[in-house]
Amino acid sequence: MTAGVLLSGCDTDQVSLATNAKANQPVPPKLLAAMVEKDMDLQSPILVRLFKQEAELEVWKQTRSGQFALLKTYPICRWSGDLGPKVREGDRQAPEGFYSINPSQMNPQSAYYLSFNTGYPNAFDKALGRTGSQLMVHGDCSSRGCYAMTDEQIAEIYSLGRESFFGGQKAFQLQAYPFRMTPVNMAKHRNNPNMPFWKMIKEGYDHFEVTRQEPKVDFCEKKYVFDATRAPDAKRDPVFDASAKCPAYVIPEDVVAAVRGKQAKDEAEYAKLVAKGTPVARMNTGIDGGMNKIFAAKIPEGSTGLSEGAEGTTLQMLAMAKAPGTIPGHVNPPKPNLDAVASAPAPQEEPVVAVPASTRVATAQPAEKSGFFSNLGRKMGMGSSDSTATTPPPQATASVAPAATTTTPTTAASRLKAAVTRFVPGHDKSKDIAKDAPKPAVAAAKPAEPAKPDTRLAQTRPALKPSVSDGAGEATQIMGAAPVVSSNSFESRFGAVK
Repeated sequence: MTAGVLLSGCDTDQVSLATNAKANQPVPPKLLAAMVEKDMDLQSPILVRLFKQEAELEVWKQTRSGQFALLKTYPICRWSGDLGPKVREGDRQAPEGFYSINPSQMNPQSAYYLSFNTGYPNAFDKALGRTGSQLMVHGDCSSRGCYAMTDEQIAEIYSLGRESFFGGQKAFQLQAYPFRMTPVNMAKHRNNPNMPFWKMIKEGYDHFEVTRQEPKVDFCEKKYVFDATRAPDAKRDPVFDASAKCPAYVIPEDVVAAVRGKQAKDEAEYAKLVAKGTPVARMNTGIDGGMNKIFAAKIPEGSTGLSEGAEGTTLQMLAMAKAPGTIPGHVNPPKPNLDAVASAPAPQEEPVVAVPASTRVATAQPAEKSGFFSNLGRKMGMGSSDSTATTPPPQATASVAPAATTTTPTTAASRLKAAVTRFVPGHDKSKDIAKDAPKPAVAAAKPAEPAKPDTRLAQTRPALKPSVSDGAGEATQIMGAAPVVSSNSFESRFGAVK
């Protein structure tokens, strides 16, 4: 009833949060424990930061000291477009900049489990004539200009926003960036045409970094202004208009000094990196958006796209890690620019044979070689060592260095070895191919299986999702035993592909 009263005055036609089960899932116990440890109240204000390149969403929460501290970082399942701000309707760009989220923007009846509207376009975007609507942070791991999480993740984030509203916060700030605004990233992207815009929003990034307070955001002369206050001789607060001339204002001296100190340090580091020849990031790759590594590792032929993961981690290392939520079967990972790949020069060290992504590569093995796999093959009745593969080779899709390409007969042992190693988690098949194949040959391709239609029904979708913070489903495993897989988990959806 209290929630209903608090929201009754909001300008929204959505069902009250108090009457929607999905939107009223409790904050998970692990998050509550983290709040106690960090000296935070359940209903204290929050602030959200998004980073495309890192594919991460941060939730910050105000402590009892009045400053914000990081509560939790969520990997983003999918974002679309390129690094850079959204410009027009239909460009598939996820927005960048500073936005304000009030209760009317919270959508408990979202088609993507739960969502909240980013508020794009803001006054700055409108002053530049930028268009677009319904840009959300939502579940379902599907993006067409949005930031998409898993259903379990958005349930947690939604609950944190809801509690902050119940505690009296009128709106929480959303800061969306192309990447963490560090000297290294600024140096890597120094030739990007969006750099003037990025330097402008970095000002707000720096204000938050040095003060740990939500920066006050205004707009004038088609630019952002942060933490502006009334001038000492002014009789009233400055009035800002994104398209008009800036009014007289000042920024608190302590904030100015702290920001200038940080920026001087950043600029010195930036200059060193440029002088050292830090490579410039490639632009216009033709890749649509990105995905955090933890999700890309769970998807057959998954790719992080324009996102980058933490140093020292690989998709193979993350393949057996637990995904933060349910990954839907229709997820569409970022795709590489095939034209760019085709036109790129091939390595000169060794010939390359291109094969479709959905084919299986058969490796050749000398007939006279005998070992564990060949003996096992003969015992299982798979034929003698001179048996050959029956699948006809496809036409070559790329030029090969040798003048003539011949198919080397494969043995039953090599077929058995390939079948076993293909299903070993984290096994690098490319190493086997390089080791076993005596000479480069045209690889035999298995016809790709037709894609199964998406038969999901909205009404059969579970209403509530377990929290990603509760560690539900984690259990010890007897050595040598196969893991127990939930019937609705990602592993069960893609087990056949693996």
